[in-house]
Amino acid sequence: MSGVGENQLISIVPDELKFLFELEKQSYCDLKVANKTEDYVAFKVKTTSPKKYFVRPNTGVIQPWDSCIIRVTLQAQREYPPDMQCKDKFLLQSTLVPPHTDVDDLPQDTFTKDSGKTLTECKLKVSYISSSTTQRSSESGATNGDGNGSETISTIQRLKEERDAAVKQTQQLQHELEMVKKRRMNSGNGLSLKLAALVGLIGLIIGFILKLTLASPT
Repeated sequence: MSGVGENQLISIVPDELKFLFELEKQSYCDLKVANKTEDYVAFKVKTTSPKKYFVRPNTGVIQPWDSCIIRVTLQAQREYPPDMQCKDKFLLQSTLVPPHTDVDDLPQDTFTKDSGKTLTECKLKVSYISSSTTQRSSESGATNGDGNGSETISTIQRLKEERDAAVKQTQQLQHELEMVKKRRMNSGNGLSLKLAALVGLIGLIIGFILKLTLASPT
């Protein structure tokens, strides 16, 4: 197992997930995962608290020397954690796969440890940033004449805007997923009707041929 933030196959930035924590509001953190090899690399993201986080994509394939962005969304929470300390952890597994492998073609045992497979892992910690704490710090800095006060306020505002954008994007993705499911269901029903009509037509033709055969003189 490799250290935090990088291993032999991929690099991860940042090496710790930080979320702006506010009650009843979602927050997100983006991870940039880069393939450091000349091979195709598959990855999978796991967490100790799967019900608290929405990870997209949680599984994928990265081409040689390419990278991708993983968005981890902290779902809205109803209460603050004790002392704002978070014990949640993430594990990012990676392994080599054949060239031009698609994520939908990955075998179920792709990320299963065995003797004949190179499987590397990175552990990522999670920390929460309280908006009230950062607000008090910025006000204290402004009172003391610290020029960083206004910069901290603008940073908080930016984080809030990014969080709101992430919430909208998550809702949009969920809506699009429902639409895709409906299209697949409708497509499947349409195919069944077409197949039934085709079978019926073939049956009529065969019946007509048999009728002509039986009616013809011997």
